Amino acid sequence: MRNLLLCVLLLVLAACASRPPTATATGLQLRGTGDLGLVVERASGSLQLLDTSRRSAIGRVHGLGDLSHASLVYSRDGAHAYVFGRDGALSKVHLPTMTLVARVQQSGNSIGGAISQDGRWVVAQNYQPGGIKVFDTQDLTLVADIPAEYAPGKLSRVVGLADLPGQRFIFSLFDADEIWLADLSQPRAPQIRKFKGVGHQPYDALITPDGRHYIAGLFGEDGLAKIDLWAAEPRVERILAGYGRGAQPLPVFKMPHLRGWAIAGRLAYLPAIGRHEVLVVDTQSWAEVARIPVAGQPVFVMAQPDGRQVWVNFAVPDYDTVQVIDTQSQRVVHAFKPGKAVLHLEFTPRGEAVWISARDSDLISVVDTRSFATLATLTAQSPSGIFFTSRANRMGL
Repeated sequence: MRNLLLCVLLLVLAACASRPPTATATGLQLRGTGDLGLVVERASGSLQLLDTSRRSAIGRVHGLGDLSHASLVYSRDGAHAYVFGRDGALSKVHLPTMTLVARVQQSGNSIGGAISQDGRWVVAQNYQPGGIKVFDTQDLTLVADIPAEYAPGKLSRVVGLADLPGQRFIFSLFDADEIWLADLSQPRAPQIRKFKGVGHQPYDALITPDGRHYIAGLFGEDGLAKIDLWAAEPRVERILAGYGRGAQPLPVFKMPHLRGWAIAGRLAYLPAIGRHEVLVVDTQSWAEVARIPVAGQPVFVMAQPDGRQVWVNFAVPDYDTVQVIDTQSQRVVHAFKPGKAVLHLEFTPRGEAVWISARDSDLISVVDTRSFATLATLTAQSPSGIFFTSRANRMGL
């Protein structure tokens, strides 16, 4: 009898070991999220879930509204994405099951957001009404509403929102020429510090990878505004003032996206507004050290994870082109046309490949960063932003 029971037990264990992983409600197998990502399908109000290891698409999440200028951030575990729609909706999406689990209509016009250092708060930056709103990441309950009121009855559009250590957020007021620093360690009683007169029309901004410097581009004048957040008494400094002096500015067809600025080693590579140039800046002195002529007006200037190359895409009429800059020689070493209306580039976490969206070709290309060979192509419905879950562990994204 004991031998019979032992045989039965062994058979049961063998059967359990041979079973596939438990499936979710949607038929997906249980899996980690570290090699997943999402691409925004702006025409259909959907997200497509991507597998970066298999270079494939897994499925879609629908019902996200107007995604014509959408972005998203991830929870700390990479399981949830918080999606900021242009229509002012904030949505929470569960990646493993590809489901929309929560959605709130939080404003009339929104262009992005950020998530707190501890993952408890998600913050939306709004055009209409101008300001930021803070939500609990668990259920999207409103925690704080901070209007960007810079004069009685006047609200500014908010841009350049970024998360900082210490449960802080920093953002720019386009219409007020101001930068605000918000301490949300007590979100129901936020502490706001205001920097005024930073320069005309700050339009977007970035945080350096170490969280030390906040840099806002200025649409209304040549130059940038920089704040050293490690300083005992942070203040605004102007850098690259007059970089276009003496030259007739070109019409600006699309604002450069500063979250795509590249920090590679000691150097930063920045798109010059209204110029066919990438500016190279020493991040120790914050002085310009070089300019690199490129095919058109840069929109994204993005460094590979190792900083060895910088990839650039462009506004119309050159928005079918991507150029690659070698950071050692400071020159363009490769150019190609992956499709019509290239909108975004996203590197895999270790940089062996870059995924490129081409909106008007309904196409995503996966390109090898060493050989420049196309490894895969995927169809998508007017794809724009591509966001991999590796962003969950990086500031400012």
